[in-house]
Amino acid sequence: MKIIVDAMGGDNAPFEIVKGSLRASRELGLDIVLTGREEEIGACLKQLGCDGLPGHVSVVNATEVIDMEDEPSLAYRRKPDSSMTVGLNLLKNGEGDALVSAGSTGALLSGATLVVKRIRGVRRAALAPLLPTKTGQVMVIDVGANVECATEHLVQFALLGSGYMKGVMNVESPRVGLLNNGTEETKGTPLQVETYPLLKELDAQGKIRFIGNVEAKDVMRGVCDVVVCDGYSGNILLKSIEGAAGFIMGLLKEIMTSSAKNKAAALLLRKDLYGLKDRMSASKVGGTALLGISKPVIKAHGSSDAEAFFNAVRQASVVAGSGMIEAVTAQLKNTEEA
Repeated sequence: MKIIVDAMGGDNAPFEIVKGSLRASRELGLDIVLTGREEEIGACLKQLGCDGLPGHVSVVNATEVIDMEDEPSLAYRRKPDSSMTVGLNLLKNGEGDALVSAGSTGALLSGATLVVKRIRGVRRAALAPLLPTKTGQVMVIDVGANVECATEHLVQFALLGSGYMKGVMNVESPRVGLLNNGTEETKGTPLQVETYPLLKELDAQGKIRFIGNVEAKDVMRGVCDVVVCDGYSGNILLKSIEGAAGFIMGLLKEIMTSSAKNKAAALLLRKDLYGLKDRMSASKVGGTALLGISKPVIKAHGSSDAEAFFNAVRQASVVAGSGMIEAVTAQLKNTEEA
């Protein structure tokens, strides 16, 4: 399997990106195509002790870099020789099975939509991160790609999210919930009220397993496997969870180091505390899938280090080999024909 990597995207590019990609090639047996400035990538390889290109790793030179200051919707056109745009064109032309980038989210979403194209029938691509819960993981779809949504978008998000959790995460019958301010069927804005019966109908047809409305306070309890929402609500949910998690972890650290007694207790709990830290770490997940794109595109966190990027590449390989996109494409076709 061949994974295309935007080597110049992200805060720690290109060194951490190259380092994580080399590890993925070595440990996962993947072919890696690095797109970016050849000289800078070569310098990183030397720093990592490589005398020339390792086996199963190649470089496609790209002279430009999309910065965070670039207008996302125009960046891929204004910088046609950027590492991201070159990578997207390689994916479009079938010269790789998936693409991973830690670059600008907006530029990647726009580029993937207009270069690689959406799955036939999909109205909007969505950002769909996986978050840890009490019982495992939950996908929140969408978290910012589509601030305003129509009912048809949320219906498709439910199908996309359910397909990903089943095909990639091996959840046999993913539970789908609609984010709302109450569990009653009549709760919410017109968007939620109108979407509810449509998701209920998909459940009756056996296309998803819809459990009804889900409140934000219950998401982390693991009451469902997929949370469907518009990008505005999803982004607020995501950032609230991130902020609360950071606050709690910081408070816990402060308590554990506040006295000799607490430090001794922390030593006894060290293994469990590190396990909690790993569970809350974005590095272990690796990246966020851009669902709705016709080929696998993974958005790694902008601050990804080598470990996080290794996991993002691994995630891309799992998505590419899962057949999820093909399955969702067929399901959407059947839904339209019904």
